[in-house]
Formats: sequence, structure tokens, C-alpha cells
Amino acid sequence: MRQLLIQVPQGHGKEVLDIAQSLGGSNLAFLEAKGIDNPVDVVIVHLSNRRVEDLMQALEGFPNVQIALNPRGIMALQPPASEAANQVTDVKARSPIEVFLSGLQSVGSWKGFLGYAAAAGIVVWIGLFTNTSYLLVAAMLIAPFAGPAMNVALATARGDRHLLGRSVVRYFAALVVAIAVAALLSFILRQETVTEQMASTSTISAVAVLLPLVAGAAGALNLVQSERSSLVSGAATGMLIAASLAPPAGLVGMAGVMGRWDMTINGIFVLLLQLVGINLSAAIVFRLYGISAQGARYKRGKAWAFPAILAATVAALAGLLTWQFSNSPDLQRSSRSQWATAEIQTAVERSGLATLVEANVRFTRPDITGQNTLLGTVYVQRQSSVDETAEAIQTQLTEDIQMRLLDQNFNVTPLIEVTVLEEPTLR
Repeated sequence: MRQLLIQVPQGHGKEVLDIAQSLGGSNLAFLEAKGIDNPVDVVIVHLSNRRVEDLMQALEGFPNVQIALNPRGIMALQPPASEAANQVTDVKARSPIEVFLSGLQSVGSWKGFLGYAAAAGIVVWIGLFTNTSYLLVAAMLIAPFAGPAMNVALATARGDRHLLGRSVVRYFAALVVAIAVAALLSFILRQETVTEQMASTSTISAVAVLLPLVAGAAGALNLVQSERSSLVSGAATGMLIAASLAPPAGLVGMAGVMGRWDMTINGIFVLLLQLVGINLSAAIVFRLYGISAQGARYKRGKAWAFPAILAATVAALAGLLTWQFSNSPDLQRSSRSQWATAEIQTAVERSGLATLVEANVRFTRPDITGQNTLLGTVYVQRQSSVDETAEAIQTQLTEDIQMRLLDQNFNVTPLIEVTVLEEPTLR
């Protein structure tokens, strides 16, 4: 429930009171007051979140109407006292106008915005450089990427080309600052070695698109839900959005300075995928909650712009996914490693020579020209019925595993080391 203070010229207060009452307003009050120039009527209204825009729409015909909207949840209690529990549990989603205005408020000072982007770039660089995972979490918390990403989705839902342009500019400005800061630090310290966190961040899964889709939907739900009905804080959803943006941004800057263009391309791919995926799911959620091209105190949206922007978003997402799946395994290394592990297990089981104990499979960090190097360390235990020597088992399994990976069209150069483990001999 929201509290509104409505100021209208003297003589119109009773009309406003009647309109608010017809919309289900509660704890209403009507006061006569002295304005700066003329006497005014002040109406205090407590109204369900979802009816706020309806009230604003109904008041547009009043002369010189002024509205103060309290963005915090209000508990408006009425007699009888025994109904208090039912009154406070009737929590509605925010009105479309409130969601939109709160998004516009986030388009604030450039200095503070870029300052946070630079701070995130420094922290994420330290985390990637020192392999410190909690610093990457800290960078996600302070990175200002969630706001512009959500505003892009709001602009899509509203069909607002002006807000769309401003939000996209802010999104890429923050990314450029974070990338530049990370690049500068790597250049100053003459970094030449790829760290484990850098390698991990550059490894992309075949299902990477699911993260921005979920993050966009979660961010939109957090914006439209009343703060008293949301079980998840805004910081948590903002971190979810930044989780897949801050580390790749730092990776792009660091890898670019080192000349590791394969990692740089992977990072750029992730950044573009996040913006497109977040925009698609968040814009759909906003539309489902009633945010449309036109509304009270908002006439800038174009009805045709939403389907046009959404179609462009879907086309961009399809293009990115086509790029991902047509360049195997470069943009699918995380998933390919797991699939390779499953194929190794199958090869060992079919050999009948040994039982798989453990298999560690990963793509190597050094960029060897002309090949996608897949390094596998496989530990097996000979089956009790097998009489072959450990060397013979090792040779046979190495050949079987390599041939199976090649036959499955993994597009890799498998370098496999098989170790045969023996049971302890009882004395």
C-alpha cells in the first residue's frame, strides 16, 4: 500500500476524495491549506500499489494537481481491530508508473556511476590476478551494471527509444571503464601469465544463456514486487545480474593486454549475451505486470516499438547462440569437458580391462596454434579377471579413449594420460 499527498486548487478536494474512495483508498483525509500563492486542498490517500496509476490517470484532468508519492510500504489499519491481520497481508505488486519512475531515478550522476564501475574494475582485477574468489563476489556487489540492464528492459517494455539509447550508453560506458581499469593494471604490472581464475572465467558452458534469462526475470520481479512481499533483496538480484558481467569485463581487459585474443573474445561474447538475455526475459516480465507503452504521466512510449525491439533482441540472441554452437569447442569448453568425461567413462567400461576411478578433463591454458588441446588425466583400477600388464592396459585404454573422443566429433586434440592403480598386496 502506498501513501499519496495530493494537492489541488481549493474546491476540488472533495472530488479527489471521492475518486480515491472509489478506487479502494483507505484512511482518507481532506485538509484545507494555504499554498505558496493560493489556498489549496490537500488530500491524504492510502491506496493499493496496483491502483496508484489508476488514481494518477483519473487526476490528470484537474488543474495544477501536485502529487507526492511515498515509495515505502504503508500499513493502513482500519477498524475493527480484529481485521488487522487481513489488512496487512493484502500486498500487491507495484503500479507500472512507480516501477518506471524508480527506474528513471537510477539514471543519476555520471560521476558516481563511473566511480563504482572503476572500483569494480579494480576489485575484479585483484580477484582474477590473485585467484581470490571472495574479491570477485565483492566486485559483483559494487558493479553498477544491474541498473542500466534493467532500464534497457524497461525501455523495451515501454517502447521508449530515448530511455533505451541512454541506458545502452550507460551500460557500455560502465563496461568500458571496468575493462580499461583492468587493462591498465595488467599493463602496469606487465602481467604475462594466465591465472586460474582467468581461465575459469573464460570457460563458457553450452547453457550459459540460462543465467541472463534467469537474472533478467529475477531482476524484473524484484522491481515490480512490493518490498514487503519480496523474499529477495534488491542487492541479491543486482548481484545475480553483475555475477556474469563483472568477471568477464575484467577478463577482457586483462586478456587484451596479454594478447590472449581467445579469452578476450570469450569475455566479449559473455557480455553481449548477458545484455540480450537479461533484456528479453525482463521485458517480458514487465509486460506481464502491466507495463505498457502509454500510462499515467507517461506518453513517450510507442506501441510499435516494443515488438520491434523485442524482435531485434530475439534476433541478436539467436545470432549469439549460432555463433556459440558453430564455434565448438571455443564457446562451449565447460560443457565439452563434462561430456568428454562421460565419454571417457564409457570407453573404459567397454574395454573390459579396468574400472574408472577418476577422470580429470580440462582444456589447457596455453594457446597452441592449430589445435584445441584437451588434457585428460585418467586413473583406473584393473579388473580382477584381467592378466595384462599395467603398461598394456595403459596403452590400450589411451588409444580407446582418444579414438572415442575423435569419433564423437569433439573437435579437439585429446592428450590423455592413463594411470593404472593396483590393489595393495596382502602379506
